[in-house]
Amino acid sequence: MNKQGLEAKQVQTQKLSPQQIQTIKLIELPIQDLELKIRQTFDENPVLDDDPNPQEDNSSESDEPKDISLSEVKDDGDIPYYRTHIERDKDELPQYNTFSVKESFSQSLITQLGFRNLDDRRMAIGRFIICSLDDDGYLRRDIDSIVDDLAFKSGIETDYDEVLDILEIIQDLEPAGVGARDLQECLLLQLQHSPDNEVNRNAIVVIENYFKEFAGKHHSRIMARTGMDERQLKEVTRRIMKLNPAPGGQIDDSYNDRARQVIPDFKLRYDDITGGQVLEMPRFRIPEIRVRKEYSEMVKASEAGADRAQKEAIAFVKQKYNSAKWFVEALKQRQNTLMKTMQAILDYQPEYFKDGDESKLRPMVLKDIAEKTGFDISTISRVVNSKYIETSFGIMPLKYFFSEGLANQDGEEVSTRELKTALKDIIDAEDKRRPLTDEQLVDMMTKRGYKVARRTVAKYRDQLGIPTARLRKDL
Repeated sequence: MNKQGLEAKQVQTQKLSPQQIQTIKLIELPIQDLELKIRQTFDENPVLDDDPNPQEDNSSESDEPKDISLSEVKDDGDIPYYRTHIERDKDELPQYNTFSVKESFSQSLITQLGFRNLDDRRMAIGRFIICSLDDDGYLRRDIDSIVDDLAFKSGIETDYDEVLDILEIIQDLEPAGVGARDLQECLLLQLQHSPDNEVNRNAIVVIENYFKEFAGKHHSRIMARTGMDERQLKEVTRRIMKLNPAPGGQIDDSYNDRARQVIPDFKLRYDDITGGQVLEMPRFRIPEIRVRKEYSEMVKASEAGADRAQKEAIAFVKQKYNSAKWFVEALKQRQNTLMKTMQAILDYQPEYFKDGDESKLRPMVLKDIAEKTGFDISTISRVVNSKYIETSFGIMPLKYFFSEGLANQDGEEVSTRELKTALKDIIDAEDKRRPLTDEQLVDMMTKRGYKVARRTVAKYRDQLGIPTARLRKDL
């Protein structure tokens, strides 16, 4: 007879401290979000102060965070809690890549619609249609659904024909192609907005009547049915390829009508004196952190003899002090972790960082950097995510430097990025009248010294956004 009972097992688990949890969260943040987090911490913790002109001059204090107990608070000044200021020139902030948006996509269309002399009711319908457009400028909702929503959400009774009529007015706005319900209509709208000439007229015929054949590159079928010769169809093809398949992408609502910046977390600069490269972590607009003087004075006195209200006040300040100390230490750990990780990437890719030659990038995965730094792979992943470095050859995301590798014919490991570059070069140089099949691409890669399978070539071709040979064929 089997006895049922409880079996005790000792399992070793690792419990993260509050500071470790806070550090992990801070590591994930790019510099812009880190600044917002610091500001949020100031708002939530009344003990902290960022007064740039404190009563006591602490310019000689160390930049390292100090673990100062509350009993060490002096009568005549603040505790210099954490100084994030670093020595830098007093010039204006460096100019990084800026993506400016003066007017949102929807607002631009609504403004244009306002010049079409519509009454209030039709203008309201127009605004509703515009707000129903996707980010790329397409209307992917059917008109009957819009009719229903206008009735239920806006209290406007309308019908299919009226909504279609107003949609056609919107399709006459700029950018050309906006309000289209599919790619075919989008291309037609742009051609109809174009000058009246033979090429545009022929292009309209092709898109309107032979769109599927054109997408499938069945050139002989199109010429046979339209009577166009090869020269005419070439001109039509070139014209259509210049059209914009996503007119809404010209203006991006994702920036919320304001300019945003991609601010690098790292900067790699050339040192004229040493002739080498210097890695920096510029931390602009991150304030100094101090404990406010009034709170320092509050805890000077011993709790002995304090009444209940005073003890609660002292306990509150101590709790906020400890919370601030954890935050400061987490900031320090974040900086050390990011700097150590970025330096390991530089050490792993020394040839690439000399001039930015993509072909010199070694195969590198998260595990490689984890082994060099001693950090967990998950930590490296958090560091790499949403971080950028400014170099003499551009601002690059850290993810860019990571890629898998394959062996070439000499047994040397090359990065997948190098393989993709070679594959793209081969396809770019091919005869577009007789584009190379995947099997032929394998042969061409082999001639260049890259040992790849056909399925690998097909995978890389898809990742590069390059269609199959039949779809690459030109007249």
